[in-house]
Amino acid sequence: MDVIFVRHGETLENKGRIYGSPDTSLSEKGKEQILNTKKIVESISFEKVYISPLKRTIETSKLLGLDGILEPRVKEINFGIFEGKTYEEIKREYPEETYAWTDDYINYRIPKGESLMDLYNRTSNFLEEVVGEDKDTIVVTHEGVIKCALCWVFDDIEYFYRFKVRNGSITTITINDGYKYIKL
Repeated sequence: MDVIFVRHGETLENKGRIYGSPDTSLSEKGKEQILNTKKIVESISFEKVYISPLKRTIETSKLLGLDGILEPRVKEINFGIFEGKTYEEIKREYPEETYAWTDDYINYRIPKGESLMDLYNRTSNFLEEVVGEDKDTIVVTHEGVIKCALCWVFDDIEYFYRFKVRNGSITTITINDGYKYIKL
């Protein structure tokens, strides 16, 4: 079976290198990216669709012509007090928290938010459930979730920063007789 991930199109926050908030919308470039991606999605065979319940992924799924199940486990990481800010702003406003976060980027839970391990665990939990359904599935989601899914293939969150997932891109993981691999 295949799990096909589609990352939402570019947002204004992506463009400004801002840690995203739940209600950010697609930019004009992001809409274009998704309309280009739609041509590929239309050629893919799938049985189920899951969509992150955040505004940018709902907009993306509508542009793709996809209806599906809103799934909170595939939301982007909750950046808590860092949401809506650039890294420079975070360093200036929250120096202690920034140090703790960069010192232990996997386990540090951002105040009022999540840790990378929290995101990995909920992504893995979701994927294990989807694999049990054994149906080709599309997931409209975010870079962090897709990178965690790629780490899941290796059963190792340490790979997180070794992946780049572009806006509007498609990433496919195949599961065959319990064996997981990155197909595309």
